[in-house]
Amino acid sequence: MQTTLERKGEKTDFERERLLKALTYEMVNGKPIYYRGYQKVLQGEIPLEGVMGSGVLQATLIAIILRYLFQNLPKDYITLTNELGFFVSPKSFRALDIAVYRREDIKKPSKGYAKKPPVAVIEIDTKADLSDYENFEAYMYEKTQELLDAGVKKVVWYITKVKKVLVAEKGKYWITADWDFDVGITEEVKLNLEKLLKEEGIEI
Repeated sequence: MQTTLERKGEKTDFERERLLKALTYEMVNGKPIYYRGYQKVLQGEIPLEGVMGSGVLQATLIAIILRYLFQNLPKDYITLTNELGFFVSPKSFRALDIAVYRREDIKKPSKGYAKKPPVAVIEIDTKADLSDYENFEAYMYEKTQELLDAGVKKVVWYITKVKKVLVAEKGKYWITADWDFDVGITEEVKLNLEKLLKEEGIEI
């Protein structure tokens, strides 16, 4: 026999908590940041996977950047992706689109989120729900500063809406430039997204 709650298609408290845990994209000082569109999942309008997947544009840019890094970074570096979880503090973690590590720092990779900071982080837009932020820039700057404070040497953001790149290093002025700017990922490797897109024959 169905309960009134089940007939209405509403979520029980247990189901809601389970979904909210799965929908948590990042955590800041114990407060969750959910995936964009998480309310529609809670209301049963779309499945959980509907907000967790990447769009074609973001996935394409990540694929292009990854191939370049795989081909050009020295062997003493390794590039991780798939929204790597990284603890910036005991009660805060961030999701990383692309993280460049020195290979010696992850000789024994754990099953949990990373605690050792990568050398560089590359982000393309975000999947985060920004309803608690004034705008995307407020979220981007907060996340960037947290990553730098946690020991990441360089944070790079590619923003597709305006085709700009933000390059941030601790103790230096942050730089905002067009996509044809040469971004030094390591001393040996410079990333020029506009050049890579032209080589791939992709227009954005």
